[in-house]
Amino acid sequence: MSVRLRTIVVDDEQLARDELCFLLEQAGDVEILGQASNGVDGLRLVGEHQPDLLLLDVQMPGLNGFEVAHRLMDASLLPNLVFVTAYDQYALDAFKVNAVDYLLKPVDATRLDATLERVRRRVDADMRARDAVGREELERMLRAVAERPRETRTDQLAIRVGERFMLVAAEEIVHASVVDEAIVVVTNGASGTSNYRTLDELSARLDPAVFWRVHRSHLVNITKIKEIVPWFSRNYILKMRDPKETEIPVSRSQTRRLREYLKL
Repeated sequence: MSVRLRTIVVDDEQLARDELCFLLEQAGDVEILGQASNGVDGLRLVGEHQPDLLLLDVQMPGLNGFEVAHRLMDASLLPNLVFVTAYDQYALDAFKVNAVDYLLKPVDATRLDATLERVRRRVDADMRARDAVGREELERMLRAVAERPRETRTDQLAIRVGERFMLVAAEEIVHASVVDEAIVVVTNGASGTSNYRTLDELSARLDPAVFWRVHRSHLVNITKIKEIVPWFSRNYILKMRDPKETEIPVSRSQTRRLREYLKL
């Protein structure tokens, strides 16, 4: 099955955008998410939709195509990028910002098809890599569940705060994170280190329906999530209900599980 490319077109000339969108529709398996006539609107559309492919003109008023690309690179939001321009002197600069290809106007349909196929191969490779990571994470979780003694789940946890130890109820834990090779446990009233050596050991003592390993360095109580913030590459940041409103990233392998659970 061919990969359907989610695409945004940015060009300050309406006729050029119309012609390019027509060619994209003729090519098939391309979903045009939006068009922009300037760099600022292009940045906004990429941030909102996080497309697979950005077709970007070079010469535009305000932000030119290279400035748009550099801003997206700085924000880790740059999708597969193809420059479309009437001038060939920018080709070398295009590849300095990791552009997939460089198309000259008027765009030839056959040349565009070849570019789209190259982008599809990249998107497909990225998807396969994410799936492999997801399978590894799932296998690790299944092994942890299989090896977990059923009688070891705890209702209380001791954490070290300064020179003393505090007992906290498991249900009060907001999140636990790896910080400088120590396991830091945070509640609404305290923050301290646990004697558990790894997050795997800690999660084995907690209810797996409530405590999720959303990242290799973070375990969260899903009942203590205050806000879910969209992030780059269709991932999320979780803002937790602790006093600092700690922001915790969700790994790619856990994003799908979170979407399904919360109906996102």
